[in-house]
Amino acid sequence: MSETHGASAILDPPAIAGVGGDAPLSKGGAAWAVFEGARNPYVVLITIYVFMPYVSSTMVGDPVRGQQIISSWSQYAGWIVMATAPFLGASIDKLGRRKGWLALVVMTMVPAIFALWWGRPDGSGLSVTAVMALSLLIGVLFSYSEVLHNSLLVRAAGLEGAHKASGLALALGNLGSVSALIFCAWAFALPGHVDWGFVPAKPLFGLDVVMHEHERIVAPIAAVMFALGAIPLFLFTPDAPRSDIPALKAFSSGASELWRMIKAMGGYREAAIYLASRMFYYDGMTALLIYFGIYSAGVMKWGALELLMLGIILSVLAVLGGFVGRWLDAGFGPKRAVQIEIGMSLIGIVALLGMAPDRILYLWTFDPSVRLWEGMFGTWPQVVYILIGFSNAIFVTAQYASSRTLLTRLTPPEQTGTFFGVYALSGTATVWLGSFLVNLGTQVFKTQQGGFAAIALLLLVGFVGLLFVKGGDRRVV
Repeated sequence: MSETHGASAILDPPAIAGVGGDAPLSKGGAAWAVFEGARNPYVVLITIYVFMPYVSSTMVGDPVRGQQIISSWSQYAGWIVMATAPFLGASIDKLGRRKGWLALVVMTMVPAIFALWWGRPDGSGLSVTAVMALSLLIGVLFSYSEVLHNSLLVRAAGLEGAHKASGLALALGNLGSVSALIFCAWAFALPGHVDWGFVPAKPLFGLDVVMHEHERIVAPIAAVMFALGAIPLFLFTPDAPRSDIPALKAFSSGASELWRMIKAMGGYREAAIYLASRMFYYDGMTALLIYFGIYSAGVMKWGALELLMLGIILSVLAVLGGFVGRWLDAGFGPKRAVQIEIGMSLIGIVALLGMAPDRILYLWTFDPSVRLWEGMFGTWPQVVYILIGFSNAIFVTAQYASSRTLLTRLTPPEQTGTFFGVYALSGTATVWLGSFLVNLGTQVFKTQQGGFAAIALLLLVGFVGLLFVKGGDRRVV
């Protein structure tokens, strides 16, 4: 999962300070941003908060077994991405035109996402294996779409407008994801549970709650949003010029280009140690996001309505992470900021492991029938659980912002492009590791907590690695 996934992606202000002027964003740049805004709801609706928790708790029928199955397939997808995406990124400039490749990816992803609708709970539709195979295909293509889409940024918006298009894309990703969550809650989850005048009495379109259609419907919604949001890019965003290099030769040259980028790090010890450390904590942060919904469904016994509301709350409040990252960068320097953010995420994981519907932080037990108020999240364990999720959302978001800033402090300005290329590629090198550890921990301990605890190992390795990085201190103005 990239740093633009879900509602936890915030543009890093220090990384773009002083770039560009007041010229309005071009039509091509706006279309480029809309594409990302339409793609990201897939992650929030399918991967994190609704569909995969449904697969785990309902289709599989056992949250522990479900977490194991989902993490296993995610691991396979990570292996494929690790083996292919870096070469695609390294050879992208030699491919020439990219919109044709991107169109092929989109035309494959959209029907695959839509097809998840047929993952019925009674086994009459797609089997669990078929659903997971589709999710593997979509996950791999999602990574390819990021590489191709990002490669069009400068051509879409120009050097002066790149930061504006990037910021707009992240804002639209957040807006699209939150809007999709709110619509699904209003149209499908809240009807029948609340007596509010503005909420339909029954789920729209006659959806059958018994067949979990109110959860499965997020697949067609995500597919349609992506398809419609992709159209402006293909109409208005400029493509790269045609290349005379055959596609196979362009891909084969990716290996040598990748090696050249890695060799460029040879004389920069601090940056190399930092990028190696980031591979671990970045994968841990990604796993924390991906499996939070599945974990919440199984451990807290929350259904579609609770998970939708949880997603809305955390997605909106996570925006604060961008400001927290900026404040920590300014007050402590980006290296200390990242360490604080990793440390707080570690504390959050440890706290989540001690939560249950009748227990807070391992020690304090509560009667779940005693409620603070009627309705959702009305017990102390539920309130505390959401507060922990709130903290995680803020510090995971802040980490994405501070990490970019830290790289700029460890590399010479004339080498920034090369190092950010390696930075992007390092995000795919261990993309499988988080899912592998979640799968391993779940199998060994036979609990969701065992799998979730394994994520802490990745954060811990990244935290320790940063101790050996010199530099990245607060910039005195």
